[in-house]
Amino acid sequence: MEEEKKMHRELTGVVTSDKMNKTIVVEVTRNLRHEVYGKLYKRSRKFHVHDEKEQYGVGDVVTFVECRPLSKTKKWRVVYQDQGK
Repeated sequence: MEEEKKMHRELTGVVTSDKMNKTIVVEVTRNLRHEVYGKLYKRSRKFHVHDEKEQYGVGDVVTFVECRPLSKTKKWRVVYQDQGK
């Protein structure tokens, strides 16, 4: 029997804070279109992300995935840093 791989959400955002130990705050911004008027608007949300090696700083663009709860607010871990932006 083949085991199914669990699907984990993967998001990309900009690091806004790196002042905590092994934790960074990443802001993810989405562009949405209003259903009636069609105007574009932005929605942003901040996530606490686990950074084991403390290698990411403010302004870095990182990709992170969902994982088991590591603390009260931390349920994400960094996968890699994006080079594109």
